Parts: sequence; C-alpha cells; structure tokens
Amino acid sequence: MPIITSSKSQPSYDVVIVGSGAGGGQMAYTLSLAGLKCVMLEAGRNYQPALETPMFQRPDQAPLRGLPTPEKNFGFFDSTVDGGWEVPGEPYTQASEKKEEQFHWWRPRMLGGRTNHWGRISLRNGPYDFKPRSRDGLGFDWPVSYGELDPYYTKVEMLIGVYGTNSGRENTPDSPAGVLLPPPKGRAAELLSQKYGKSLGIPFLSIHRAVLTRPLDAETIPAKLHPNNPWAQRLVADSMRARAACFWATDCGRGCSTGANYQSTTVHLPPALATGNLDVIANAHAREVLVNSEGKATGVLYIDKTTGQECRVSARVVVLAASSGETVRILLNSNGGRGVANSSGLVGKYIMDTVGTNVAGQIPQLENCPPHNEDGAGGSHFYAPWWLYQEQASGKMNFARGYHIEMGGSRRMPNGANPVSDDLTQGLYGTSLKEAARRYYGSMVSYSCRGEMIPNEGSFCELDPAVKDKWGIPVLRWHWKWSEHELNQVAHARKTFGELIETMGGKVRKHISDKPLEFIEPGGKVIHEVGGAIMGGRPKDSVCNRWNQTWDVKNLFISDGAPFASNSDKNPTLTIMALAWRAADHLIEEARQGNL
Repeated sequence: MPIITSSKSQPSYDVVIVGSGAGGGQMAYTLSLAGLKCVMLEAGRNYQPALETPMFQRPDQAPLRGLPTPEKNFGFFDSTVDGGWEVPGEPYTQASEKKEEQFHWWRPRMLGGRTNHWGRISLRNGPYDFKPRSRDGLGFDWPVSYGELDPYYTKVEMLIGVYGTNSGRENTPDSPAGVLLPPPKGRAAELLSQKYGKSLGIPFLSIHRAVLTRPLDAETIPAKLHPNNPWAQRLVADSMRARAACFWATDCGRGCSTGANYQSTTVHLPPALATGNLDVIANAHAREVLVNSEGKATGVLYIDKTTGQECRVSARVVVLAASSGETVRILLNSNGGRGVANSSGLVGKYIMDTVGTNVAGQIPQLENCPPHNEDGAGGSHFYAPWWLYQEQASGKMNFARGYHIEMGGSRRMPNGANPVSDDLTQGLYGTSLKEAARRYYGSMVSYSCRGEMIPNEGSFCELDPAVKDKWGIPVLRWHWKWSEHELNQVAHARKTFGELIETMGGKVRKHISDKPLEFIEPGGKVIHEVGGAIMGGRPKDSVCNRWNQTWDVKNLFISDGAPFASNSDKNPTLTIMALAWRAADHLIEEARQGNL
C-alpha cells in the first residue's frame, strides 16, 4: 500500500482528511472515486493486514500464550501495534480522582484506526434512535431522520459486506432483500440462550457483523453503488474480488489477511488509492486546523513524528475523522489555542460511551460436550436486540433507554488463562484434573449489556491548562458522570442475565452487587466514545449541521462519532460510515456549485 512522506505531499489538495478509520476511510473512498484530490493524515504508522496478520498462529505460539499485556491490551495477536489505553508521549488527564468520574481513552495509532480491532458488529440505528428527545424528553433529537440515512446504510452494507437476518423487530431496522449475507449458524451456547431466552421474552437472533460469509457480488454491486461511473465501478469491483469469504481461521481482532472482515485498510483504502487521487501520510500527528482571516479552513498543521518537525498541508476543504476525543483536541488547539467551530461553546461537550456490564454463569447442560470446533466467524453469531420499548413508553421502567445483549460461550481455543474456572479444578491433579477440564470446558456463558447513554453536562473533555504531549501540544482533560438512567439500566441488565442463567439451570459465577457503580463499565472502556461536536438544527445549540458540516467554518466537516447527538444501544461504526458517505455526497455537490 503506497504511503508518501511529508516532503512528497502536493502544494495543495481538494480535501485533507485527518484519520483513516471508519469515517476517514469512507470519506476518502467516496471523494476520491468522485475525482477529488485528497490527502489523508494518519497519526500512527502504516499497517498492512495482508502482510502482518497472524492468521494461523495458535495462542501457545505467542509470548504468555497470547495473554494481554500493558503494551498489547487485547492479547499478543491483536492487530493494534502502537496504540492502546496509554500511548507513550501522548498522555491525557482526569479532572477527578474518583474512579467513577474518570474516562479511559483508547487510541489505535495505526492506519485504519479502530476498524482493525473492533468487533465488526454493524447495527443500524432505528427511527427512535434519531428522535429520542421527542419520545421521552431527554437528550437531543438528531437533525436527520432514519429515512434520510436508510439508503446510505444500505450502500455501506453492500460495500463492506454484512451478515445477518432481518427480524422485523421494533426499532431494529431491516435491510433490503438481498443486501445481507447469510449468517453463520449459532454455536451451542447461543442456541441454548435462544431456547431459554424465549421463556423470558428475550429475542436472541442472528447478529449483523461486517464479515463475508460468501464473496461479494462484484458483478452487480459496484453499479448500484456508483451508477453512471464505469471507472469507479471497475475499481470497486477489482477491490471486491480481492476479498475472500471467511473460513473461520482466527479472531477478527487480529486483522484479516484475506480481507474477509471489514477494515478500512482492506475495503475503503485500496480502491481509493487505486484512483490515484489519494495520498496517505502516516505518522502525521495533527495539531490544528488552519484558518484564514475570513474564517475559512485552509489546511492542517501537523507534526511529522519521524522527524519531529511541524508541517502544513493545504486544501480547499478539511475533514476531521480522528475519533471524537482526538477531533475535539484538534478543534480546541486550533486558532492559536482559541479554538475553531466553537461559537456555541459546545466543542468537547456531551461525550458519550456505550453503557456496559457483564455477568457470567456455568451451565450444567453444556458440560461434557464432545470435542468440536466453535471458532466461527471471529465474533458473535447471535445477540438480543432491546425488547422492552413498550414497557418503557408506558412508564413501567426506571430508566429511559435500552440495551442489547452480546454473548460469549463456546469451546474456542484457549489462551494462557485457564479455560475452566480455578475453583472447579481446585485441588485436582492427574486423571481427576483432566476429567474435570473435559467436563467444564465450554460450559461457561457470559452476557454483556451494551446500552444507550443519555448525554449529560457532566461528561465532557477540555484542554488541560498545564499538561502537554511530547510535541508541546496541550492534551485533553476528561470529566465523566453517569446518570441514574445508566445505573438503573445496568442493574436491570444484571438481574436479567442472572434470571436467564438460572432459567438455563446454571449458576451465576460472581455475586451480583447491589451497587451499580461497582459493576458498570468505566467511561470509555467499551471504546464507543461519541459526541463532543454534536449536530443540531441551530448554530447556538450544536457544532455541526445535518451534513456533518460545522456551522462556523463552512469548509470544515467532521466525519467520526463526534457529531452524534445521542449514542443508541447500537454500535456506532455503521452509522459513522453512513453519515460520512452522506456528508461526502453533500461536500461533492457543494464543491461543484462553488459553495466551499
């Protein structure tokens, strides 16, 4: 994959894109195929999944048998190389010493961003999710509706490849016929959860994930995505033919050398680079958006991390897609530290994450299963969408927004940790230990709440007045707060998971505390941070308009999770891409009319 150095960049471009993940990758794809000259700045190193993915290594072939370390947060074979919760020389700070008021910020620092390690769960926001305030009076409505984003969801699904089924469930949108790829079959624990979940009204069904269960139809899809553009169709078709269907080789978090799962590096960037309209500069740490005396963006000032020198790139349009927190940092540091696009005073405000909690159990029905391979599609096959909308609407619940259930439980290849809980084999050795291991291996299940957080004024980030990174750039200071809605939500989830495990004849493995702050996942830990530059209908109430375009700087667009006005229980990545594609189409038309 060609990467240029700072010295090889052009004097000026049509568009400079900061960030190479879901939003940045989608922007680069759409704009370059439309003929615009783009340059992409990536704060981390170049990364090539085809060459670097450890597709076939077993856990026992890795140090510590693949267990996580501070440098490799998700295990030795995880695709993230230089990023994580802590990045050397690039700190962030907390405004409070209380653990429940702290935010944990995960940064990838590699080409493709978070699309390299994510879970590939690709759920559409539903109609309710775009107008939450209209339903319950809390938070904010989006200035766009589901109907406006529907065709872009469809285009993204066709491009990246998403498996799953249509369920017809409330606020869980279906895709048009023929768009979704066939889902993989449920594993034993998933099928058992589906069976017993019915008695509790919990609808376990096939999840939507960005993994190819069969090759994409390169003969027909490109024409649907790019009508009247044979050149773009050819490039996209070539890229699609280079991707193979999943053959259940390894966890998706390792990356995928065959392109079976979606990563920006294997789906968005190859056709974009093939146009000849995209340059990529790696190790380019964006410092600020450059603006002229007329208040228009003129480019980006960045640090070349290989030399430590400040560099500039000029463009007619600037797109920030660096992740919510990083985009906020760039905006606040711009204009000599006075900030840009912040006449509302809302840059950095209303940061949100997904609400999370987990409960595990041991299920006797799954004991002594015959040896079999349950690796599957590198992640979940089933999940349960939120099922209690009507109960909430009638006021029967003590929290306003819902959660979906993700689950784990199978006979996947173990790593260096004991795949059987220690207390079940304590004191055993020899034949007795082997018999117990065979009995209990694969009999554990776990359920995770992934819920909606309502934006609140206590969750935001700002520039630290004293701390700077290794290049002298002020860093972010985080503030965090959970409301009673999120705390009551996780309490409901844990009670539900316990009931499900007991209905299956199992036993919960850990005591269910009655203190939600003890079992809710800390802010940022689910790695779904959104907000910080929310979109809205008026400049005084928001940072961006309905096109991801900042009100104050017309040629500055934000195409990551920062413009999210709410954070539904659906994972945000598919919505980031759909919004980015829509914003790119708007940008192209505005540029054509000379409005930028």
